[in-house]
Amino acid sequence: MSKVLESTKFVTERAKHVKIKRSKINEFCKDFDHSHASHWISGAPYDFTSLNDKEKLHFLLVFNSISFCYWGDPKWTVEYQGERFDGSWGMIAALGRAIENKIPVLNMKYLAGISDKDFEKITKANVKVPLFEDRLEIIRGVGHVMTKKFEGDFSKLIDKAEGDAMKLLNLILLNLPSFSDSSMYKGKTVYFYKRAQLLVSDIYQMFRNKSYGSLKNISQLTACADYKLPQVLRKLGILSYSKELAEKVDKKINIQKGSEEEIEIRASTIWANELIKRKLKERIPHIDSIHINDHLWLLGQIKLPDDKPYHLTRTTSY
Repeated sequence: MSKVLESTKFVTERAKHVKIKRSKINEFCKDFDHSHASHWISGAPYDFTSLNDKEKLHFLLVFNSISFCYWGDPKWTVEYQGERFDGSWGMIAALGRAIENKIPVLNMKYLAGISDKDFEKITKANVKVPLFEDRLEIIRGVGHVMTKKFEGDFSKLIDKAEGDAMKLLNLILLNLPSFSDSSMYKGKTVYFYKRAQLLVSDIYQMFRNKSYGSLKNISQLTACADYKLPQVLRKLGILSYSKELAEKVDKKINIQKGSEEEIEIRASTIWANELIKRKLKERIPHIDSIHINDHLWLLGQIKLPDDKPYHLTRTTSY
């Protein structure tokens, strides 16, 4: 069992604020339709066919480095090609717009020394992007490491993984500390690695298990514990919150990063996804956690007026 699954299982076995409803998992799996399953990024607003393979690779690195915590009032929203996008779609649109405006956002040397002014121009929207300074520091750090250790070429790091998804995950965590993602719960370290796992998954899926995405052991990746997945799982009845936690989430009260409530939401999200996978494997043997993760995330993009909010935690982890 992976560090992520093992440590998050410790949480779910002791959780007070979040419970996983197995009966609801069975209901969801009975009606699960995998025929139209797609990579979450397939619905993105930017056309990746305009990029070559190395540019696509660098896009995924840059995007996953600074894709976190978009919520606010008003919500950070990017205008791109006559439409408005928020959240992850907004960041993809912002990076796509920068590329079209000849800003070298895929050049690691440029990113290592990017100015506040340039980064503000790239992320320009209706309001300043939340955690602007954190994002700026992170992207400079990524650019610096890539330039200093890998000649500004992310593929050189990928080569060191020798086609193994878990080796690639560990190389990302070792060389790019901003991707590390863990918390302490009842004296035990709990590992999530949300952005690092998503980066590996995105590389695998964008390149369709070929070229840079030719990776074995992809089945060892878990769900990526963020805002949208627990919101969807709660809507499906698979996650159940205590009265106190439900009230905080529904009233949009900030839940502290590293609190028991936040850790239990994230750990339960990973294990709900894992239990769904195990049930579905009975009839879809090739399905992995990343496929269910993407399915749930895309469900979360279908926004209805009576949807309950997602939990609010200010963090660079997700």
